[in-house]
Amino acid sequence: MAKYDVVVIGAGPGGYVCAIRASHNGLKTAIIEKEYLGGVCLNVGCIPSKALLKNAELAHTLRDRTKEFGISFDNLKMDYAEAVKRSRKVSQRLSRGVGFLMKKNNIDVIMGTAKITGKGKLTVDGKDGTQQLEAENIVIATGSHPFVPTEWKIEEKNVLTYKEAILQEKQPASVVIIGAGAIGVEFATVWKAYDTEVTLVEMLPTLLPLEEQEIGKELAKAFKKRGINIRTGHKVESIQATQEGVQVVLSADGKQTTINAEQAMVAIGFHPNSQGLGLESVRVDTDEKGFISVDDTMRTNVSGIWAVGDVTGKFLLAHVASAQGILCADAIAKKETHPINYKMVPRATYCQPQVASFGFTEKQAQEAGYEIKIGRFPFLANGKALGLGESGGFAKIITEAKYGEILGAHLVGPEVSELLPELTLAQKMEMTAKEIANNIHAHPTLSEVLMEAAEGVDGQSVQI
Repeated sequence: MAKYDVVVIGAGPGGYVCAIRASHNGLKTAIIEKEYLGGVCLNVGCIPSKALLKNAELAHTLRDRTKEFGISFDNLKMDYAEAVKRSRKVSQRLSRGVGFLMKKNNIDVIMGTAKITGKGKLTVDGKDGTQQLEAENIVIATGSHPFVPTEWKIEEKNVLTYKEAILQEKQPASVVIIGAGAIGVEFATVWKAYDTEVTLVEMLPTLLPLEEQEIGKELAKAFKKRGINIRTGHKVESIQATQEGVQVVLSADGKQTTINAEQAMVAIGFHPNSQGLGLESVRVDTDEKGFISVDDTMRTNVSGIWAVGDVTGKFLLAHVASAQGILCADAIAKKETHPINYKMVPRATYCQPQVASFGFTEKQAQEAGYEIKIGRFPFLANGKALGLGESGGFAKIITEAKYGEILGAHLVGPEVSELLPELTLAQKMEMTAKEIANNIHAHPTLSEVLMEAAEGVDGQSVQI
């Protein structure tokens, strides 16, 4: 029976990062993966979707904006299947890279399905049979899967989740996307760029309902300009497969609407992959949805068992999983650790225009009892944005009025996912908006929007 200091179950961004850090900490480490190295993110999530979004950006420019840029040509052909194939190549390259990192760091990779059978004991069922492992520490990093109501039957041809959608090479002629969170709006961006008829349905009043309301409204304005049909405040009553595709029945204000499309994609939430792991046998605590309960160092209630990533339900983001993985490995090695401040974790959505944020919304800050000051600045007054032809959106910074503490920021516009780290670093280092404003920003850059928004906190924005 092989014995390890650490065995990680799941090789996604939380699991493989945890395994590498554990190895760096001098611990004998193995990682178990039942499907593919890199997990959902590298293989069917974050990475291939960003490759598709780059294709979508080019497709939108070539199909809808050539006159604006003084370009003309005949017989434009866009091959959606080739875009998907390119995204697969990007994913495969990174997945192979994870395999290389495992080998480089002397981490044993075991392909199969793991189950905890007792304190420090596991079995792994793989293609070569069943093997037994012993570990001083077991880290559960098994991720999550899309939540789909049982009455909505997922069929790879008609009713999809993100996984089927990102792998299919056929572009749907029409699609209803149910759920306007990050996945929903990103797929809306991709498909509409290739001239698919897109209807985006959200039960809550705005797109990206977990973001600042102004963000959702600004995004809706941009989407409508692109021709995306938006149905916020609508509940899905039923989804039925038809000979032609699907029939989706919506309701709002007591009235029903029927939409026929070739496909429907369900993107309304996630459930943890915590079933079948043997957690009951060792009495690991979970909540009512099955998310594993952990403390600030990612320990469960059972000594020697830890959990990181989506399966904890803390924040279902790849970069959070990686941060948790490092924290967990350091805690196992008894190194100094610092709890993650989940309130200040950065969030990014890669639709067009992009959305990025962290911290309190304006409403949340007020409800928490803060007296606040707000600075904001539009991309419409930014020279670089105008030159790029991407002048929609704004940056909004929320501060505590007395001491200038940064409480949050909310951005929508070109490449804002790349602008956000300046603000999260400033918040982490306890800088104020005034210090951001006093930092000289190169001209012309998109980052000047942050400088001007910071100036705006005290009413000093130049407002070019």
